[in-house]
Amino acid sequence: MRTLIRGGTVVNSGGPFPADVLVDGETIAAVAAPGLFTDADTVIDATGRYVLPGGIDAHTHMEMPFGGTSSSDTFATGTAAAAWGGTTTIIDFAVQAKGASLLATLDRWHEKAGGHCAVDYSFHMIVSDVNDTSLKEMESCVAAGVNSFKMFMAYPGVFYATDGEILRAMTKARETGAMVMMHAENGIAIDQLVAQALADGRTDPVHHSLTRPPELEGEATHRAIALAAVTGAPLYIVHLSSRHALDAVTAARDSGQNVFAETCPQYLFLSIEDMARPDFEGAKFVCSPPLRPADHQLDLWRGLRTNDLSVVSTDHCPFCFAGQKELGRGDFSRIPNGMPGVEHRMDLLHQGVVRGEISLSRWVEISATTPARMFGLYPRKGVVAPGSDADLVVYDPTATQVLSAATHHMNVDYSAYEGMELVGRVETVLSRGSVVVADGAFHGREGHGRFLDRDLCQYLR
Repeated sequence: MRTLIRGGTVVNSGGPFPADVLVDGETIAAVAAPGLFTDADTVIDATGRYVLPGGIDAHTHMEMPFGGTSSSDTFATGTAAAAWGGTTTIIDFAVQAKGASLLATLDRWHEKAGGHCAVDYSFHMIVSDVNDTSLKEMESCVAAGVNSFKMFMAYPGVFYATDGEILRAMTKARETGAMVMMHAENGIAIDQLVAQALADGRTDPVHHSLTRPPELEGEATHRAIALAAVTGAPLYIVHLSSRHALDAVTAARDSGQNVFAETCPQYLFLSIEDMARPDFEGAKFVCSPPLRPADHQLDLWRGLRTNDLSVVSTDHCPFCFAGQKELGRGDFSRIPNGMPGVEHRMDLLHQGVVRGEISLSRWVEISATTPARMFGLYPRKGVVAPGSDADLVVYDPTATQVLSAATHHMNVDYSAYEGMELVGRVETVLSRGSVVVADGAFHGREGHGRFLDRDLCQYLR
């Protein structure tokens, strides 16, 4: 089947240009001057629209166990919601439990996702148990196309790794060319602050943020960077939320160190004020690191413009308000950490274009092209070019929409952005040449998505 997308403005990380896009089967056959091609089985009129590479969300948590419950989106529902929002690839996390094998964990996540995803997917590996066996298994994971390993300086007793364990894993990453991803918060100090708050009767959701101050994110980020410098390993800071952490990343990058960072839409558009909403509504916004005072947003947008923040992912980890977030009534430390967002990332970031925070090409770069290069998927993904997968989004930059739980497609009972008015909307989405969203309807299918065996990061010096 040949599909012609004609009359649109193609937007790659290098900038926009008028072009028609010819798709042959699952790949892009040509990107050519308007009107050059006329013969196709299907024609999509993109007049007045952008034609974008499909978004890549490099940080999601479908069906993730946490605190006695699991995130509410399955791989089927979560990837369908991603497609609705113009994201055609996700990279999820396989979660090693203490005492478990990395390879057995990877097999389990393949069983969870295989045959269920509506768009293409890959995995990072969460390493929570550093020992001789798991370090050896990191080599096997790299051979299996999983070459990024997340570690935690937070959550003592669950995921927490000591500095010595981090050092050992980073050394292995340097030897194999893999990437260490770091949740950088000082979990030991945070647990003490949490205990003090609860003992003082400070139990409301806002205290989740107040007991995880930005100084402790900045300290942990600086420490992770120092450990990476000692080992020579590359480092990727996940879900960076504060100027304190950004300052540490900026200094490392200015010195030439292989340090990268992502932020998330919630840190760009929401704040601690949302966590202070009355009647336990603030629980909807509990995530880690937490939402910060609104003035941090200015620094994060600046970091995106200067490339000190390289990627915007969602950390999509939804828990329903009823029955899940409510587990923390009377004790904020029991609120499941995570927020929904995979469906709205592309649209929210477009508001940065509308407001002049980022350029049109930078929007594509941070949402598609850089994630593809960072995690070994480029040029198969992340660009509108001949030979690339036909993951394409036809985007209407003038349409308006209002975000709401009543209309979103994520399997969660609230929207973190309820009532927010946006300019721009996804109109048509193709995944490997197949139309999965068009005319306000979902045309995809469970099992269409394929596992992506990834190469190494393409940014390492």
